[in-house]
Amino acid sequence: MLTMLLAGFVALQVRAQVERWQQKADYEMEVDMDVKTNTFKGTQKLHYTNNSPDTLDRVFYHLYFNAFQPNSMMDVRSRTIPDPDRRVGDRIFKLQPEEYGVLKANSLTMNGRPVKFHHEETILEVDLVEPILPNSTVVFEMEFEGQVPLQIRRSGRDSSEGVRYSMAQWYPKMAAYDVRGWHANPYIGREFYGNFGQFDVKITIDKDYILGGTGYLQNANEIGHGYEDAGVRVPTPRGNTLTWHFVAPDVHDFMWAADPKFTHEKVQMENGPMLHFLYIKSDKTEENWEQLKGYTADAMAFMSANFGEYPYKQFSVIQGGDGGMEYPMATLITGHRNLRSLVGVTVHEMIHMWYYGVLGFNESSEAWLDEGFTTWGTDVVMDAVFQKANGFVVDGSYRSYFRLAGSGNEEPLTTHADHYNLNSAYGPAVYSKGAVFVEQMAYIVGQENFNKAMLRLWNDWKFKHPTGHDVVRVFERVSGLELDWYYDYFIASTKTVDYGVKSVVGEGDQTKITLERIGYMPMPLDVVVTYVDGSQESIYLPLVIMRGGKPEEAGMPARGMTEKWAWTNYTKDVVLNKPIGQIKSIEIDPSMRLADVNRSNNTFEVSVAMPQK
Repeated sequence: MLTMLLAGFVALQVRAQVERWQQKADYEMEVDMDVKTNTFKGTQKLHYTNNSPDTLDRVFYHLYFNAFQPNSMMDVRSRTIPDPDRRVGDRIFKLQPEEYGVLKANSLTMNGRPVKFHHEETILEVDLVEPILPNSTVVFEMEFEGQVPLQIRRSGRDSSEGVRYSMAQWYPKMAAYDVRGWHANPYIGREFYGNFGQFDVKITIDKDYILGGTGYLQNANEIGHGYEDAGVRVPTPRGNTLTWHFVAPDVHDFMWAADPKFTHEKVQMENGPMLHFLYIKSDKTEENWEQLKGYTADAMAFMSANFGEYPYKQFSVIQGGDGGMEYPMATLITGHRNLRSLVGVTVHEMIHMWYYGVLGFNESSEAWLDEGFTTWGTDVVMDAVFQKANGFVVDGSYRSYFRLAGSGNEEPLTTHADHYNLNSAYGPAVYSKGAVFVEQMAYIVGQENFNKAMLRLWNDWKFKHPTGHDVVRVFERVSGLELDWYYDYFIASTKTVDYGVKSVVGEGDQTKITLERIGYMPMPLDVVVTYVDGSQESIYLPLVIMRGGKPEEAGMPARGMTEKWAWTNYTKDVVLNKPIGQIKSIEIDPSMRLADVNRSNNTFEVSVAMPQK
């Protein structure tokens, strides 16, 4: 009986490790868009559930559009950072009033009672008349209005490719509240973090416009434009507008795009979601967007099979924005691209659906998680569905990280995305070093454990906002190893990996190999010995602080020995029971997965004239 109770207690503990309270935000919005003035008015009813143990006296909304005004924080940052984003630069400062972004609340109540609020640029600060108690739900009702800015960064109107509206970050959005408190970050230019919930959105707009984005269209047979069921005759609209009604469950944002020139095409995947493609058909888009359909379906199938099944019934690829940007169930991408670029950006943004969209990584304070896993995934998926890479699949990310590490501009990946000193250091850090973190994890725990852990990460943490520490714990549980040191060194510091073969000395019928740690970051080593007769064996040197080791991996030579290496020791002697004359070479990590910043000393070619004792 005691054994059964203990087993039950352990099972509860395991489940509790991946349960975490999180706030819930369910939105109902009705919006009227005036396409002549590029302005809109809306109402919002927000059912906000406080699942935290805390009593909330204040709440905060994001008002992202207000960043697109001269002298905003985004404008000032874009003009004063040493290496400004070329897409922004001084363009916000030069906007005319009719080109500004505007978003403001005109009224706000909680449970029917007016509350005091204050606009602080891109944040609405709200003082509550009565607190929101733990485990309770309140209803906020707001009237708001806005003006769509000229397309500069992510959202806006009249893009360089002629798309009328890319409506991202367009509505008053409740800021996230979690175990670290409020995340009411001003909009400076980086990315986002929000509460999961449901969106019920009605958008009234000129009847000639075709829309796409987050959510399932509820009145498709009234709207038409390619959304209607087969064989349905769509009625002619009365008046000059149509109201599009979308519902999106289990998402943390809502994006839509609109243009009267959009072509809307669909592909129904077998055992997968409906894929929607909305773009302006021209000689710059027609051929490549037609081919894009098949690649998108192949990538979706690969990701669902290897990293967790895509949980929604649709995914939309929409021409718009200023590059490529992910949103739940959809992406905005620029469309005038060659085929590889078009497929690459679509695959990248689609992979974000897993890490930004469903796992819900915090893109602001842990940008490396979302961009790192997505960049790594882009390399892997593009290699699988588009074109095989020559050599190491993730080589580009490693080379980018090595340049950053040698530049003197690297900052820890724990740096908040908005607070990197340089744009040129942000990208190689969160995208490239983040991808290296993922691939190097496979090196540490072994490929089989890695593959299992990727699926467990999905199954344990979807819709729950895991942190970097949570991710590491998943790999610990699957591998049985202790991995906190890996996070501490590679994420929370800028220390680098650098190992070398220091010397090889023959000692009669034995050979002593001395390995050296030159960099400050310790790592386990795979060392491959190649003999004169062409045979090989590997030497595995796990760190003592790992409290174990990875299993032998497919594709690697059989292990001749395993010896632990204490991180306090900068050298390690390994003795082979082979005379030096039988040895051709010794190489550290021929798989290239170890992020060794100087590989010139990783291989030692043994000469017949090598010294012996």
